[in-house]
Order: sequence, then structure tokens, then C-alpha cells
Amino acid sequence: MEKVPTKGQIEDEISKSVTKFYLKALGVGPDQSKSYILNDMIIIRLKGKLLPIEETLLDGHRGVQLVKDLRKALHEATINGMSTLIKKITRRNVVSSHSDISTKTGEIVQVFIMDDNLEMNLFTKQLTR
Repeated sequence: MEKVPTKGQIEDEISKSVTKFYLKALGVGPDQSKSYILNDMIIIRLKGKLLPIEETLLDGHRGVQLVKDLRKALHEATINGMSTLIKKITRRNVVSSHSDISTKTGEIVQVFIMDDNLEMNLFTKQLTR
């Protein structure tokens, strides 16, 4: 009988894997990461600092928009890898994803919408084992 991981174990694995992913893909990762499974969503909160280039951009005209545009481009460049990582951990498909960064703190919030209510399925599996 296969041991079913708990919600907390999956959230922890996602957090650790996302940190490693960013270190490998971008050369810099968050200082802290925390993941939350809520219904059919996975919410990932990444705490860190703005990149030096982002801080430089903020000093100029349209700085906030430039940083947002840069992070949007990074999100689009890494979304396939992140979706593959999430699918590997959850065994569910990512339907869509959303991301935003605070230009004051450097904190990033990412939301992945899954093709199934992961939280309910985990709860049901915990009850039946």
C-alpha cells in the first residue's frame, strides 16, 4: 500500500523544489519560500530581495512598470519548468498560473491553478488509509 503524503509534506516539498529551481534557472533564489494548497490552487510566497538591476530600474522613470515587466518576462520564461516541477510533485496538471512582485519588498506571490481539487483529494485519501 502506497503511503500518501500529507498536505504539509507536499507543501514543504514544493517550497524546497521551487527554491532549488530558481537557484538553478536564475542563479539566485528566494531567502524563504512557503507553499499553501488551497482547494485547486497552489499559492507560493517567495521572500527575498529585488535584484540589483531591479533596484536600479526603480530609480528611473517608469521604474515600477519596468520591474513588473521584467518579472512578467521571467515568469513566462520559467513557467514550463515550474509547471513540470509542480506536476511531478502533485501528479496533477497546471491549468494556469499567475505571478506578481512587490517592488517595495521583493516578495513574490505565485498562484498555480490545478486541474483538480488537490486539497480535497488529499483529505479524502487521508481518511481512507
